[in-house]
Amino acid sequence: MTVRTRILGALLAAFAVLLGATGCADSGYDRTQQYFIAGGGIAGIYFNYGDQYAQALHRELGINVSVSETNGSVDNLQRVASGRALLGFAQADTAADAITGTGSFDTPLPLRAIARVYDESVQVVVPADSDVREIADLAGRTVSLGSATSGVQVIASRVLTASGVAPDRIENPALGLDESIAALRRGEIAAFFWVGGFPTPSIERLARTQRIRLLPIDAATVSRVNARHSGVYRLTEFPIGTYGSEAPTTTMTVPNYLVAAEDAPEALIADATRTLFASRATIARKVPAAELLDRRDAIFTAPLDLHPGAAKYYVDARS
Repeated sequence: MTVRTRILGALLAAFAVLLGATGCADSGYDRTQQYFIAGGGIAGIYFNYGDQYAQALHRELGINVSVSETNGSVDNLQRVASGRALLGFAQADTAADAITGTGSFDTPLPLRAIARVYDESVQVVVPADSDVREIADLAGRTVSLGSATSGVQVIASRVLTASGVAPDRIENPALGLDESIAALRRGEIAAFFWVGGFPTPSIERLARTQRIRLLPIDAATVSRVNARHSGVYRLTEFPIGTYGSEAPTTTMTVPNYLVAAEDAPEALIADATRTLFASRATIARKVPAAELLDRRDAIFTAPLDLHPGAAKYYVDARS
């Protein structure tokens, strides 16, 4: 038995005890209500994943669900906590800030995790012929750090700081992904940051019409970011061929969670979690990142606790 398997078993046993102590979920939930999933910009994976997931929830549970176009992780977590969305996607570092009331959040938000869905990669895109070779070279340039109230802005600022570039030395037009791509094409920005599954379809389309390059984020930078923040980041590598690259490029990843409010109905969340896994193959036909969803890893959502409804699903699925 591996260490990972022992940890998984211990966690599920603890969830079973918790569920026994808290009692059963409500027997039902309102199937006439309109529910929302907080997604992201329409060019990104959050929105498209959310759209396919909403359709699956409607098919499987008979509830009315729509995906909302949002500014990303910060916006999504605020919508979920305020009841404007049932579920939302968010990066783990931004979720950590949300439950502690730090960073972009003035007060702690009552949030729980449904699943660790997949890991997202930090992508810093420049034209292939740019004289920018590393993150430090971005100082004094116009660079889109992502839309306002997005997790991209949070991570971009952390990477810049860890690379010795104060974010206020960047002229940041705060563009979403589509707008960033258009601005790079027009030569209005030197680079843009994006955090998402890779390859990101809209960046792939850009690479077909314009030669681009990804800036490396090295191990020392990842270590400095982890030391200053939530410790959820890890070093990884884009393989040769990513967006036409001729060599592998190191970068930083962060887990992506599906979250709900602490007081979301337990029965509904249990069914929503079941549907997330049952519809994985169907969603993956439209959103390849869905293939990365793995029930063995999904419960590892630190520092967020699992919602009791999600915990019930994982315990039942294992039994």
